[in-house]
Amino acid sequence: MSDDIQKKLQTELDSFKNVQKELQKAIQTRQQLDGQLNENEIVKQELDLLPSDGKVYKSVGPVLIKTELVEAKQNVSKRIDYITKEIKRIDDVITSLEKKQDTHRGSAPEITGPVSAGPS
Repeated sequence: MSDDIQKKLQTELDSFKNVQKELQKAIQTRQQLDGQLNENEIVKQELDLLPSDGKVYKSVGPVLIKTELVEAKQNVSKRIDYITKEIKRIDDVITSLEKKQDTHRGSAPEITGPVSAGPS
């Protein structure tokens, strides 16, 4: 009987560790997206400061290519929208993983409950 409980406990522990790893990856991704969002918002602010006839260059490999200001603003806005959606998606993933983690935390006492209540 104790081998069975030990196997269940080990399985639960392995599941918990996997959820923790996934959660860490999701949090790291969230931090990267935050950095990208901040960077793009700064670029948007800088583009808003330019006069309508200002020159904007886009880096393509080792070459700078002239780009229209309106097009550059549109591209940055699209990137900000995309990053914002990704942040929302990652936040949902993080919430889901935290719930899984809480479920796994609660399972260990349930498995060991009969053992703890056993011989005194």
